Amino acid sequence: MEIASVQELIDAGVHFGCRVARRNPRMEPYIYGRRNMIHIIDLRETLKGILRAQNLLYHMAAEGSSILWVGTKRQIKGVILEAGERTGMPVVTERWIGGTLTNFSVIRSRLRRLEELERMEEDGSINEGSKKMGATLRREKRKITRNLGGIREMSTIPGAMVVVDPAREYNAVREARKLGIVVIGILDTDCDPSEMDIVIPGNDDALKSARLMVEQLVGAVEEGSANHREALAAAEVAEHHEEEATFEGEPRPTRAIRPIPEMVTSEGGEAAPEASAEAPAEEPAAEAAPAAEEAPAEAPAEEAPQEEPAAEEAPSEDEASKE
Repeated sequence: MEIASVQELIDAGVHFGCRVARRNPRMEPYIYGRRNMIHIIDLRETLKGILRAQNLLYHMAAEGSSILWVGTKRQIKGVILEAGERTGMPVVTERWIGGTLTNFSVIRSRLRRLEELERMEEDGSINEGSKKMGATLRREKRKITRNLGGIREMSTIPGAMVVVDPAREYNAVREARKLGIVVIGILDTDCDPSEMDIVIPGNDDALKSARLMVEQLVGAVEEGSANHREALAAAEVAEHHEEEATFEGEPRPTRAIRPIPEMVTSEGGEAAPEASAEAPAEEPAAEAAPAAEEAPAEAPAEEAPQEEPAAEEAPSEDEASKE
């Protein structure tokens, strides 16, 4: 994460505060001095606040939490919209609708109504009624899009909220504090820092100053989101390897198919099925063994030569004496 240098902050005019008459007494620790009835902000405190906010936003984005960007000043709207597009996070650039966080279920119902009106406009059913009804529905769609279009992808309560000029967005700050959401404030010398969890003192009126401070936070969110995506991809690859390892060296289980037993006619003439599918498989093996053993014994018998006629018997001793 890169952090701006003091010279870059000075070039952007971050050190210029409000007029002395508008000073909030609680901002005294963040004021360096005054010049020509204008307070000068201590840039050391600005850098300290930016660094703390970067570390927090990086870890929250790496864990998958969403960040809500809030800024309704005319000169700040473009900066907030750009931050939301770069990070893919919800933004609020129009009037803060009461209950956006504390009554989130009602806000979701209005967003469902917006989706319904968009479907009606796509299929042409919005023109089926009278012209006055069609104009009323289109006006309702434009109003919901203007007020809630930036948070239509926000399905849960955000983990943190970045507010530019909390004195103007006091309703948003109160709702976030009530729900325990971390509030990061980019505030001038006329704001109350006691409502902020992390204070970034700086000029919140000038476009160049606000853009520089917001970009510092956007970079941290982008890095955290990139690490979160890499962690999810690594988890998917590891899970895939585990599934393959379960079958490594082992055949995949297959379903055994048993043969259909044939019908065999018994001696009595009645048809009876053969024994079981397992019995025929064992009987041929039992019969084959003796056959294999008898084969060598019969072969020599067939090849043996025919027996010669028996030799004449030798004369006995009595016959020899007579002779």
